[in-house]
Amino acid sequence: MLPVTPARFRNRLARLAKNGTAKSVVFALCLRSLAQFGITLKFMPFWIATPAKPARNDVGWLAHVGFTMAEILLSLTIIGVVAAITLPSLTGNINERTWNTQRKALYARFSQAIALMPALNGYGTLREETDSAGSTSIEDTAAETFVTAGLAKVLKINNICDNEHLEDCGIVSSFITLRASNLAFPKTLVELNEKFNYSATSSDIHRYSVIDTKAVAFETANGESVVTYYNPVCVADMGEKIQYYAQSKMCVNFIYDLNGQKGPNTVGKDIGVISVLYPSDAVVVAPQPYIQLAGVATQPNAIKLCTENDSEYRLPNRAEAASLFYNKNLFDIGLSDSDGIWTSTSEVYNGNLLAWQQIIKTGSHDLRARNVSRPVWCVRR
Repeated sequence: MLPVTPARFRNRLARLAKNGTAKSVVFALCLRSLAQFGITLKFMPFWIATPAKPARNDVGWLAHVGFTMAEILLSLTIIGVVAAITLPSLTGNINERTWNTQRKALYARFSQAIALMPALNGYGTLREETDSAGSTSIEDTAAETFVTAGLAKVLKINNICDNEHLEDCGIVSSFITLRASNLAFPKTLVELNEKFNYSATSSDIHRYSVIDTKAVAFETANGESVVTYYNPVCVADMGEKIQYYAQSKMCVNFIYDLNGQKGPNTVGKDIGVISVLYPSDAVVVAPQPYIQLAGVATQPNAIKLCTENDSEYRLPNRAEAASLFYNKNLFDIGLSDSDGIWTSTSEVYNGNLLAWQQIIKTGSHDLRARNVSRPVWCVRR
């Protein structure tokens, strides 16, 4: 057995560079790289044919060497282990970059489309019908009409699916939430968030109810699958200085799947949300929340806490906090109904600097003292 050392190869390479062939030099370089890992070479009982078999000089010696089967198997095993460790991470990073690019492009297209619509409320009908037996039912065409008569005029849409056939537009029956639980795809506004029809008890003064409309789905020209939840009676931002309900401000909420029924069908990966608030001068947001609460802090400290955890994250503004509330079941962040989350928006009221917070139990948006500790839920845009 002849050990191959870097020192020996440096001497041989000097001579090969002078009178050896290009193939011999490349071969020697490869062997030297292997020698760095302690792999040894053995003389093998064969001779590589050359136009004129030289004597056993340096080039001839290189033509005679090879590896044992054990060394080859060991090398392949090492390569396999390294590949098994690194490939999933590499693939995940590639997917994440692809989804981020698609997500930003989709948000840009939706923002441009919504800006072209004169108003977002009032689409569709919610008409009561009475049959011959005296039973009353409501014909719901609100979300479908919003898409067909409104959105489709400003956004390229390939296919529209009614509430009974969402799967025909690439919508899966269930998906994985941000915290890895399984959730059936909501098919109505109240299934999206039960607080859209909140009237807990007669003694509870916090109540808000909107008309529960059926969701519809469509496919974009770029292949994304989108479910639309529509509130035909949404109202404008009135510059409120006191408590109001976030439900009344939501006109449209979209849940998109960037690749349809293909996996992983997981919130925060290929599934996300876009919320549109206010019927005119609409605000379009697409918050991506952190997978867990950042902690509990006062509002000034909460702003710092988000950026300290990750420079891409920040405290949500009022519209983003409302979107987190609308889609609380998708994000499944573990907040109780009594919790309120801080927003980044402060307000001077009666001479005091206060901050807005979004209450999860009722959907109310309240002003509170900035030095009170509240849960901190960070997002990135």
